[in-house]
Amino acid sequence: MQKLAVFDFDSTLMDGETIDYLAGELGLEEEVAAITRQAMEGRLDFFKSLQARVALLEGLPRVRVEEICEGLPLMPGAMETVGGLRKRGYKVVCFSGGFRVATSHFARVLGLDADFANILHDDEGILTGKVGGEMMFGDSKGRMIVRLQKLLGVSTEKTLVVGDGANDLSMFEFAKTRIAFCAKPVLKEAASHVIDEKDLRLVLPIVDKMEAGGAS
Repeated sequence: MQKLAVFDFDSTLMDGETIDYLAGELGLEEEVAAITRQAMEGRLDFFKSLQARVALLEGLPRVRVEEICEGLPLMPGAMETVGGLRKRGYKVVCFSGGFRVATSHFARVLGLDADFANILHDDEGILTGKVGGEMMFGDSKGRMIVRLQKLLGVSTEKTLVVGDGANDLSMFEFAKTRIAFCAKPVLKEAASHVIDEKDLRLVLPIVDKMEAGGAS
């Protein structure tokens, strides 16, 4: 039977928040990070926070965005974990409330089966401060995981999700194995497992135990 593993990107597969790195180029990292933190803690509507943060990126050259995104640091153990899950028969996918300019690059690096994220709009190579895409809302990940499960014929019992923030809550609803990775309290409450160390390889023993019939 098909198995599905879905990872968040920012602060899960990647060590940090993409938009914070981009904002740093404009000297706005602290301002953007404060909005990001509120959204990830579930204290601010994700759609509104995304629009507000992206608006601050207006004027950033697209070529510089690509350079920054391709230089983002992977979370320790990301490569080994994705490879390990694929060897165990999982389709491995990334959902991100961030940006495809980053996720598509690392989907190739990590060997992911697919990535779903948002697109930063630019006009003649300069960011306009506008954004669109598949992961714009707080419930986007939940709606997308259901579509993938139907497409692939994957059950909730054969679905693994890993994330760190409030916008991962919606996909947690549709997975038996729900790992909160270095996560905000609101996500830990909904998790079946919690990892508080920055090492994604700790996901693999959890998966093996669950597949062997272990409780937690």
